[in-house]
Amino acid sequence: MPISSTSNATIKHIRRLRRRKEREQNGLCFIEGIRLVTEALQLGAAVEALIVAPDLLTSAFAWETVMSPAAQVERIEVTPEVFRHISTREGPQGIGALVRQRWELIEQVRLGSELGWVALDAVQDPGNLGTILRTSDAVGCAGVMLLGHSTDPYDPGALRAGMGAIFAQRLVRASFAEFATWKQQHGYRVVGTSDAATLDYQACRYQPPLVLLMGSERLGLSPEQQALCDQMVSIPMVGRSDSLNLAVATGVMLYEMFNQNRG
Repeated sequence: MPISSTSNATIKHIRRLRRRKEREQNGLCFIEGIRLVTEALQLGAAVEALIVAPDLLTSAFAWETVMSPAAQVERIEVTPEVFRHISTREGPQGIGALVRQRWELIEQVRLGSELGWVALDAVQDPGNLGTILRTSDAVGCAGVMLLGHSTDPYDPGALRAGMGAIFAQRLVRASFAEFATWKQQHGYRVVGTSDAATLDYQACRYQPPLVLLMGSERLGLSPEQQALCDQMVSIPMVGRSDSLNLAVATGVMLYEMFNQNRG
């Protein structure tokens, strides 16, 4: 029988995963929606359980996902009311999953044949982070390094914006000091952005692999962070705006890197 009570211990646990503290303590996250769950299963994410409301599954593709060989994990069936209770979306699709988070230590990361990595200092907006993960995946970067007090890539808003890219990207958490030590030990090239930089971003040569270091939404890169960069570039603007949204600026940079290096 499907779980029909919102007081059920499993349901209360899933609901608590809305909070970052709970996600970090358990090392889990709750994802929902056909696209996200399918991406997690196809990309080999550590899916621990599927949460399914059969009465809400209205598409054949959703049922194919639930019945696929990759979905042979614990299945928790719930009523539509209970699924709506744990959902963070309008019009939930009746399919979700508990997924174990995946992180790497920066000292174990080595740059390889990929285009590079993105390092973000103190990114605060989950939507920005999810969008950057999606763009990083699109251009063939290996992953994203979150420096300082950054938002959580497993936040529901970041997961929605990322459209499943989090399961294709590698993730690192580190302090800026740890990042600086890692860069200096291995001699990796780091490129940063600033409106005060004299070199236009299209005039720079982006020889992979490298790390694109982007500052926080509010403050940009500090003088110390700029000093660590091997090259600082600027993105020109001719209107009244004096800055770009972080996800947009990162996308502009990543596609310049991509266009310079695609065959």
